Amino acid sequence: MTMAIRQRPRGLSSASPREVSILQLLDWAFRCEKIRIDFDQGASERPQGALKGYGMEHILMRQAELGCRVQGGGTSEPHPDADAVADALAQLPESVGGRRMALVIAELSRAGETLGWGSDLAPQVRPVDWKQTRHGMFAVTETCGKARYVSRGKVREVDLRCCPITIDNLPRDQARARRDYLLWWDALMTLRDTFRVYGGLTAHQVTEALPPMKPWQGRAARVA
Repeated sequence: MTMAIRQRPRGLSSASPREVSILQLLDWAFRCEKIRIDFDQGASERPQGALKGYGMEHILMRQAELGCRVQGGGTSEPHPDADAVADALAQLPESVGGRRMALVIAELSRAGETLGWGSDLAPQVRPVDWKQTRHGMFAVTETCGKARYVSRGKVREVDLRCCPITIDNLPRDQARARRDYLLWWDALMTLRDTFRVYGGLTAHQVTEALPPMKPWQGRAARVA
């Protein structure tokens, strides 16, 4: 997947309840709390007899009731809200990318970056090869035919030469990047709406803010 990256503000403090965008919440959970996704955690959170696809909504509602995630062990645990973020990502529906998208979101959040949409993928034409001469670097050419002409009453023949080229960043490459971006955006919206409807957070409240849906259309929107 081709990516263009852009830095966002660093993390958030979890000291007091605060309104945050879904991007800010993800950055805080992965950059500050150092949370990791456990794809097997969802199984232990499901009630007995529940299907494997039991949704993240149930997990978040149960954690909201408890105010934390119940775990054993003697190590220091991340903030319960960070646990909720990791659990929500682990249960991300396949319709918005599933586990693959969860890992993409996690890596971007750890780096404080957003997914690119192909803004740097304008088509470019370049020679297939170059050669060094005493006069500098020149594109490699090859014979591609012959031409005849009359000079001083004589028919003369010369080689025609052309430069083989390759085209980088075909329109399909940019289209693929835009499809990836839209899937990432849908995944963020799913996470945002899940937290807004079902809760599951103790110290944060998720706002409606999202990145622009189609930035290539010049839509005025602020990345939260």
